[in-house]
Amino acid sequence: MSGLTLGLSALGVLLILLMLRIHVGVTMLVGGAVCFLVLNQGDTSALLYTLNNLAYSRLSNYDLAVIPLFVLMGQFATHGGLSRAIFACASAFVGHLRGGLGMSAIGACAGFGAICGSSLATSATMSQVALPELRRHNYSGRLATATVAAGGTLGILIPPSVPLIIYAVLTQESIAKLFVAAVLPGVLAVVGYLLVSRIMVAREGGAENIPRASRAERVMALLRVLPVVGVFLVVIVGIYGGWSNPTEAASIGAAACGILAYMQGGLRWQGLRACLLGTAETTAMIFLVLLGADLLTTGLALTQLPAELADWVKGSGLSPMLVLVAILVLYILLGCVMDSLAMILLTIPIFYPLIMGLDYFGMTEAQKSIWFGILALMVVELGLITPPLGMNLFIVQRAAGDVSYQETARGVWPFIASDLVRIALLVMFPGISLYLLGL
Repeated sequence: MSGLTLGLSALGVLLILLMLRIHVGVTMLVGGAVCFLVLNQGDTSALLYTLNNLAYSRLSNYDLAVIPLFVLMGQFATHGGLSRAIFACASAFVGHLRGGLGMSAIGACAGFGAICGSSLATSATMSQVALPELRRHNYSGRLATATVAAGGTLGILIPPSVPLIIYAVLTQESIAKLFVAAVLPGVLAVVGYLLVSRIMVAREGGAENIPRASRAERVMALLRVLPVVGVFLVVIVGIYGGWSNPTEAASIGAAACGILAYMQGGLRWQGLRACLLGTAETTAMIFLVLLGADLLTTGLALTQLPAELADWVKGSGLSPMLVLVAILVLYILLGCVMDSLAMILLTIPIFYPLIMGLDYFGMTEAQKSIWFGILALMVVELGLITPPLGMNLFIVQRAAGDVSYQETARGVWPFIASDLVRIALLVMFPGISLYLLGL
């Protein structure tokens, strides 16, 4: 069996195992191990030696310390009741407008995502906070659940973002630059979702507005949320301003979120225990997947699949833009059956060299790396709300209880259309994601 055939076969088996609901970290470990064993005629010594070195080199990487810290920061924000203050502030300013509560939910998801970094946590938390208010003011079940599910995707698009950190680790890219490059696309996402929410409320009718908040109420709501804004500024401005590296900024952010959660009464011993256990479980899962991805990438490199694929694309005569569009479409299709972290870890080692070897608008390799990272993040984000396996849809529908999954899936299509427009804009105008880096 040739190396190329072996590599393609390993990928096919891996996808089958994923569809059988076997953990993605385990499937990638199996795929990489099979490549090693076949190429070495069943000799396990090379596999064990490589696995030993990979485990040490990957898990001793200082940059990975930022992951549990940002996860802990999100856990404190989730269990500490900070989401209620953010939603109350957004409602005080726009809740009286037509469709204002839906817009408030999206704004609150964006604000919560700025201190959480996880889409699933944002969706789960905001479902408890925003869904009851939306239903109480006569938002249809379809519109209410779709709004929160779509807003939850902002959790990984608004920095800090765990998938962006994983991308940076895999490609040796700067975490700070990726965070800054994600700001304008994140703002575009918020604006697009706000417009969709406003249009959908006007189209369906029936949704009620809340009374206009007084100036004093707005000031009080703003004061309650200022500490959360401060945490975001300390983390992001600290990283980009060079005052702290990502690990130091994440440490400060986690400590600040813990203090805020305790002061607001949402974090006591049971809550602290849940936060620490949740952080340990999530971090262990991410590190297992990273180790599996490393072994799979090494095994595929031995089969020469990435190099052969890159040479085939260069010699095929296909335009660089057509290659990029095909990759993005494949991401969207994978999002129907895979979770976001699995997509990043499985595909970046294969697609990243392809993109780096092609010319896009005369960009440098550093610019292409940042641009492709933001595009990959956005199509991964789209997968979180793409039926039939959009994880956000399951989380929000389960929290609603009285809304079917089919209703939620139908309601999310206008938000998906907004995502597609935004992706097309960033493909055609890379400067949107690179603008802040050029200042």
